[in-house]
This record gives sequence, C-alpha cells and structure tokens, in this order.
Amino acid sequence: MKALIGYLLAGLGIVSLALSSPKIVSSLSIPLLGSIASNTFMVAGGVLVVAGLIVLFLSNKDSSSPRYNITQAAEEVPIYEGEGKHRKIVGYKKQTK
Repeated sequence: MKALIGYLLAGLGIVSLALSSPKIVSSLSIPLLGSIASNTFMVAGGVLVVAGLIVLFLSNKDSSSPRYNITQAAEEVPIYEGEGKHRKIVGYKKQTK
C-alpha cells in the first residue's frame, strides 16, 4: 500500500513538472493553469517526486522484514561432475561441521 502512495506522489510530481512548460499549458487551454507561475509547478513537482521516491524506498525496506528471510537447517554444497568449464552440478549434500 505504501508503494502505491509513492507511485502516486511521483506521478503527480511528473505531471506537475510537465505543467511547468509553457507549451503544454498553452495547449491545454485551461485558464487557471495560465495564471499560476511555472516556477511554482516546477518546485511543487520536484518536491512531489522526491517525496514519492522516499516513500518508495521506505516501503521497499519494509518488505525485507525477517518473516521473508528463510534459513536452512544445514548449508548445502554442490556435487560436481566433469572438469573445468564442462562441470555440471549433479546434486547437493549437507555440509558437516
């Protein structure tokens, strides 16, 4: 859910950055957009993009919680067949300590 909010904020920021261009504002023919300075759209868009990216990074850290980390009971080592570049893994065995 947090990632969705991050994507929405970043998307709104990109739209706001696009609206800072006079060519785009004149082609849309919305009088309210023409009355707002392009610097305002640029600053607001930059802030929204940065906020969206921060929310995305924070939501990514939440997904790496310990419940997703699966640990094995014993480490397995591969059993190879062949030599050099022509080696293939044919199985695994548990490493004894």
